[in-house]
Amino acid sequence: MTYQIQVIPRLLHFKQPAGTSRGVYTTRQVWYIHLTSTAYPGRVGVGECAPLPALSCDDCPDYANRLAEICRAIAQADGAVDWEALRPYPSIIFGLECAFLHLQTGSWQLFDTSFSRSECGIPINGLIWMGDYRQMLRQIEDKMALGYRCIKLKIGAIKFDEELELLRHIRARFSPSDIELRVDANGAFSPHEAYDKLCRLSEYELHSIEQPLRAGQWDDLARLIERSPLPVALDEELIGHHTVEAKIALLSALHPSYLVLKPSLHGGMRGSDEWITLAEEQQIGWWATSALESNIGLNAIAQWCATHRNSLPQGLGTGLLFTDNVELPLEIRQDSLWYRQP
Repeated sequence: MTYQIQVIPRLLHFKQPAGTSRGVYTTRQVWYIHLTSTAYPGRVGVGECAPLPALSCDDCPDYANRLAEICRAIAQADGAVDWEALRPYPSIIFGLECAFLHLQTGSWQLFDTSFSRSECGIPINGLIWMGDYRQMLRQIEDKMALGYRCIKLKIGAIKFDEELELLRHIRARFSPSDIELRVDANGAFSPHEAYDKLCRLSEYELHSIEQPLRAGQWDDLARLIERSPLPVALDEELIGHHTVEAKIALLSALHPSYLVLKPSLHGGMRGSDEWITLAEEQQIGWWATSALESNIGLNAIAQWCATHRNSLPQGLGTGLLFTDNVELPLEIRQDSLWYRQP
């Protein structure tokens, strides 16, 4: 049996600048893995490796070289992958998982689910990117007009009172039973101000707040979670915790209400499955989010997510943000992501 792997870099361009507390993205560098094997003649398995700059634990200056070395080693080993050794490289794990699944199934339907059979869509949140007040208000109006029942605001870039005004604007028109509201601080709050801000946010009956403090401040975060009037979800906090033991230690120390799982950042699909198993043992909820991958990565995350039958709205709309995306049978209908069978 012979395997060959080709790594193809690709620079994607956003339709509109994507603002986060870490800056504004206009382009996105990703790497596609093209996997072939004599065991599957005529097929090509495609996966996406997409570390986020200054955030992913495997974002490093020699990423392209390291990815090429790993792929050469797998090809030389006739397709055998040492997944344990790759734990420090979650985006590479994810790309390889996608490529092998695509090769083996011969289809973008990576798992057999009602989603992959086009029988149902996956509910998603409408994401409001950071911008000035008017830009964010325009995004909110657009999402509400489209019929989204869950809206997620990225906060921390403009004046806090203006962010509260945006939430007030939504709540003046829609009750919590009409629209679920989530906010994502991306670690923008300081420990001394966070509790007061969460109290003010709670006046708008929010579903949750994501990552209120910068990652790594466990003592402060544990105290905040214990006192918080809002359920706290963790995202960046999960980055770099590769082993089961490290994951157990984090959950036991912090006791969040939710985890926000991004396979490219949190250990691929297999690593995210570990987080889910451990979280459910402690009655911690979760939802999945894409991390600015193209449609290749978005499809894989959606296909995987559908296997878990999680009823919460997922964060799976961001793969449709690029002008030069890869064409796949994905579409958003009202507030759900659908896979169209070819």
